[in-house]
Amino acid sequence: MTPIDAIRSATSTAAELMGWSDRVGSLAPGRFADLVAYAGDPLTDVTELERPIVVAKGGVVFRDDRAA
Repeated sequence: MTPIDAIRSATSTAAELMGWSDRVGSLAPGRFADLVAYAGDPLTDVTELERPIVVAKGGVVFRDDRAA
C-alpha cells in the first residue's frame, strides 16, 4: 500500500465504510474539526505520522509544537 493509500484508508475510506462520511474523514464546513499536522511530508516519509506537531479535536487545539 502506498503512503497516500494508507492515509486515505485511515481517514476518508474508513469514514465511508462506517457510514460517517457526512461527518468525518475530510475537512469541510459542518464536519468535526479534527486535524493532525506534521512538519514533514508523510507521502515521502510515512514515519512522519509518528511525529505530529499540531493536534486538534472538535476545533480545540490539544497540542501545538510549532516554533513560536
